[in-house]
Amino acid sequence: MRFLSTRGSAPPLNFTDAFAAGLAPDGGLYVPERLPSIQGLLDKGPTRYPELAAEFFQLFDDDHSAEQLNELFEKSYSSFEDPGNAAPLIELTDDTYVLELFHGPTFAFKDFGLQLVGNMFEEQIARTGKAINVLGATSGDTGSAAIHGLADKEGARVFVLYPEGRISDIQERQMTCTGSGNIFPIAIEGSFDDAQRIVKDLFEDLNFKDRARLSAVNSINLARILAQCIYYIHAYKQLPDRNKEHVRYVVPTGNFGNVLAGWLASQMGLPAEQFTVATNQNDLLFRLFTEGIYEPRTVNPSLAPSMDIQVASNFERFLYYHLGGEGQSTSGIMKEIKKGNKVIIPEFNAGEFSTTRTDDEGIIENIRKAKDRFNYVPDPHTACCFNEVVNNQTTIMLATAHPAKFPETITEAINDSPTHPSLEKLRECTPKKEKLPANTDAIREYLEENILQ
Repeated sequence: MRFLSTRGSAPPLNFTDAFAAGLAPDGGLYVPERLPSIQGLLDKGPTRYPELAAEFFQLFDDDHSAEQLNELFEKSYSSFEDPGNAAPLIELTDDTYVLELFHGPTFAFKDFGLQLVGNMFEEQIARTGKAINVLGATSGDTGSAAIHGLADKEGARVFVLYPEGRISDIQERQMTCTGSGNIFPIAIEGSFDDAQRIVKDLFEDLNFKDRARLSAVNSINLARILAQCIYYIHAYKQLPDRNKEHVRYVVPTGNFGNVLAGWLASQMGLPAEQFTVATNQNDLLFRLFTEGIYEPRTVNPSLAPSMDIQVASNFERFLYYHLGGEGQSTSGIMKEIKKGNKVIIPEFNAGEFSTTRTDDEGIIENIRKAKDRFNYVPDPHTACCFNEVVNNQTTIMLATAHPAKFPETITEAINDSPTHPSLEKLRECTPKKEKLPANTDAIREYLEENILQ
């Protein structure tokens, strides 16, 4: 299996090299040259999560043996509450389910990809003898998951940019209270889109990227997207036979990576009637899937901060497939998007997708309704899915974070809030972070001071 750039002008790579590169030299994102069938995994594949993950990755990774992949995934999910059932499917009614993706070490779905990525980087450092500097941007959960996956790993430094004042207190403390000398949280004076733009600018500066030995941890990294495909397969295998037809997945998403993983799995054989893209009031994706127009607007801070995004970086991968694998056309559209222009996607027909939008008032109301109707308390991002509960159709809503990470919002909704001892302990720490302007040159200078001197 080789991996191609979505922009068509970079040479194909094997899995290990595509993982290490993150972003392709032509600015594109790596995708598999073909999407293999997963029918065997659906019919007879293992039900234990690490074993299922290892078998899935054998379809893409020719550089590791089956035994090596088994060891890698056993290690990656060992810190989950129940490694064998890392993503439990919770039944709310006979045909309505929640797939809980928050039972990892940082209580968010990002742990599925980033525990794996951390161990793969550790393996890369041991194999090559060369240190790496991991650079990423976060709207809340990616940063803490990346940091937990790489904290105190020899030969790795982690630099994470996040928007100052626009993530929850718990999310910030998970990044700034590690006490690890190889962790560098950077609070920027701007939005997540600014942070993401700076990261992409630095990766596109190939001279600096090579000198600084930068590696990607955001969902531009191929391994993260592939890792997220697995929990869709795991969810389907947990369904009773009566509910295995006409399955609809409702996915809270801002950067498009989470729902893209499900769509990719469906192209490999996962039964899926529809994917519903659940957005907050930053409704770039809602407008895209209702109008066929990609038009970034100013970010409007919300109660679901991890979706406060107006530049959905993983849409590029879907666009590539939508355009029939035409790299030049993908490149042209992405260059217009980078300029901030309004772009009409040609012949955009996303029949497999529907979409829903929820503002802050709706988030509060949905948390209340979920508690009253199902005795279930979703976090603010997952609450955006609860617009779409319908009877007589199998619906799986993806729960992306533990509600205890957002105590203020949950308390406002139901006058009570779930807690978790690990999260409560963070309130005792003194945060350590660097505050910098949302400027590529300022971030480059900071990296040079901490890497190259």
